[in-house]
Amino acid sequence: MLKGIPKILSPELLKVLCEMGHSDRLVISDGNFPAESMGKDAIVIRCDGHGVPELLDAILQVFPLDTYVDHPVNLMEVMPGDPVKTPIWDTYKEIVTKHDSRGSKTVGNIERFAFYEEAKTAYAIIATGEAALYANIMLQKGVVID
Repeated sequence: MLKGIPKILSPELLKVLCEMGHSDRLVISDGNFPAESMGKDAIVIRCDGHGVPELLDAILQVFPLDTYVDHPVNLMEVMPGDPVKTPIWDTYKEIVTKHDSRGSKTVGNIERFAFYEEAKTAYAIIATGEAALYANIMLQKGVVID
């Protein structure tokens, strides 16, 4: 056990977050995301019993977002004509705002199939049990400034 580290962050996940460098990307995926096939060249960490919001909140306590890009946080766009609602995106924006002074301006969208292509180049993918649809989120790591 460590003090000041959210308990949801496993030793394996903490190691990966620490290994990541500036501009490396991390995908936190929902339960429907093909994490294993997208993550053939990435580290895949299973967190099936958890949802994306609780992991996102814990990760952003230790993970700096990139300040050199407009959108260090990206969501998978809903396909045109798909009637899915995405209230979870508002939750994500609240969490990001809590941890980054730039607020929801840091959050962008990537078309679904482009998101898949970007995910294939991510450093790591966290596979969650999140049941919300289009709940995938990609973070780009920044630098720690003391």
